[in-house]
Amino acid sequence: MSAVRLPIFPLAGAILFPGLQLPLHIFEPRYRDLVGTALAKDRRIAMIQPRAMAEGSPLFGMGCVGRIDDVEALPDGRYNIVLEGEARFRLVRELEVTTLFRQVEAELITDATDEALSSVERAAFEQEARLFADQQGYQVDWQSLERLDDASLINGVSQIAPFDSAAKQALLEAGDLATRCELLIQLMQFFGRSDPDESKVTLQ
Repeated sequence: MSAVRLPIFPLAGAILFPGLQLPLHIFEPRYRDLVGTALAKDRRIAMIQPRAMAEGSPLFGMGCVGRIDDVEALPDGRYNIVLEGEARFRLVRELEVTTLFRQVEAELITDATDEALSSVERAAFEQEARLFADQQGYQVDWQSLERLDDASLINGVSQIAPFDSAAKQALLEAGDLATRCELLIQLMQFFGRSDPDESKVTLQ
């Protein structure tokens, strides 16, 4: 497996999965520079979570590289972009750079494209998801969710779920769809019993 060089956007509480989209509002100078550089090159930006909120914090060991699918350049230099997830990656090392934004050496992961849950696993997830939504007071279009394929459903919920950074990272690092589904059920059970205001994280 060959290593690649990736520009990164370290953002706590936000994860991206292959095939899914992540909207971002870019306002800090370093990340405006990151987006401008990506647009002039291959449009790729790697999302990865920092282990702490401090500047220059060490990074978790896995993230997801995305391609800028849509971009709105605002007059004051800010951007609204939508990233389309392409592939998860394992962090090899952070690089010494002169750019405003951080860069890493990483190995891209080839995930299976035909993963599916058993009918029992799917039913167990949907049952727990309904209970969790009721506990948290969420309004959910269940008919639309039922029409999603297994990967889109599990990865989509993993991406937007109101869990803390460590929990979301564990979902990203799950080795296969069934494992991620089981972990997601466990997290919904755990956070569903917690105070909603304490368990939520704000996605930027």
